[in-house]
Amino acid sequence: MADWIETLEKLAPTVASALGSPVAGMAISGLESALGVSGDDIQKTIETNKLTAEQVAAIQQAEIALKAKAQELGLDFAKLSNDDRASARDMQKNVKSWIPPFLAASVTVGFFGILVALMSGKIEQAAEVDIMLGSLGTAWTGIIAFYFGSSAGSQAKDAAIQAKLNQ
Repeated sequence: MADWIETLEKLAPTVASALGSPVAGMAISGLESALGVSGDDIQKTIETNKLTAEQVAAIQQAEIALKAKAQELGLDFAKLSNDDRASARDMQKNVKSWIPPFLAASVTVGFFGILVALMSGKIEQAAEVDIMLGSLGTAWTGIIAFYFGSSAGSQAKDAAIQAKLNQ
């Protein structure tokens, strides 16, 4: 089963980046219309890798429409997403709450604990375990992005450094 976000990033990068931003509703609405499914079924539909040519074209049309709407509103989805994470980090610095680090540690222990238990045969693979592992893996990815930055932020930094070097 392919990672549905990677598939979506190839078909519609603006829509994919909007999903991780405060304006995700716009992207979801476009995907719902393009695929003819409700929000809960978008992931399942893309994961099956059985998108029809019409659905691919509709996703690409949603990409074009979202780009036009973003330009009209003056939105930069990657910047919005990065700013959102930055404000969360700033809040954590100011409030100094113990809850985010505790949750981050708990998710990390849970995620790797289940992986080790599965690989060592201490627990058997089941649908419930797969769901839990997938949820913890997604949460862990978010935690890593929160504490260490995202690949989008890293790419923007690399582009800025390259631009300076080319001057």
